[in-house]
Amino acid sequence: MDTPKSKHITWTDSHVTYAMRTERNRHQGAVVWFTGLSGAGKTTLAQLVERELFALGAHCYILDGDNVRHGLNRDLGFSPADRTENIRRIGEVANLMRDSGMICLTAFISPYLADRATARATCPTGSFFEVYCRCDLAECERRDPKGLYQKARAGKIPEFTGISAPYEEPNAPELVLETDRHTPDACAGQVLAMLRERGILVS
Repeated sequence: MDTPKSKHITWTDSHVTYAMRTERNRHQGAVVWFTGLSGAGKTTLAQLVERELFALGAHCYILDGDNVRHGLNRDLGFSPADRTENIRRIGEVANLMRDSGMICLTAFISPYLADRATARATCPTGSFFEVYCRCDLAECERRDPKGLYQKARAGKIPEFTGISAPYEEPNAPELVLETDRHTPDACAGQVLAMLRERGILVS
């Protein structure tokens, strides 16, 4: 992990501890990292899970790929180096949100194994949950909710994951969702069940 360039900074601890936040929230902080091809259902599932978590009284928030690129990562493109930096920044933000006691849901293609491993390493053991939204490329292209595959096939979008740039499938995700075989509601239910089984949710 890279070290800060400045040698004159120190980490400041809050007087409100993680244990205090957990007791008040009545759930653990966590990062749920949805990964998969464009069109695989990451954002749809994150939104469904967020809605259900909110209904349960959980503190939660989605970090979405396009939303983040409007602000925090507006200076980044889609080269391999920029993709890596994009995920590094998101991993750090997601962990801060986890430390605040929230359940942070992320919806990013995050195509590289090494980058997702870096995001995982940012969080304490047992608080990061990689959820692979596995969907056949042909089905993703059929859905093409943003018209991106069509543009990529026409050469209008360079370095597009699944077409002209690689996607490295997770080796050992906490959960694999077959989003081309099961309904969004059924997949969201699997995520909530996982969070209960892992002790993040207590209700």
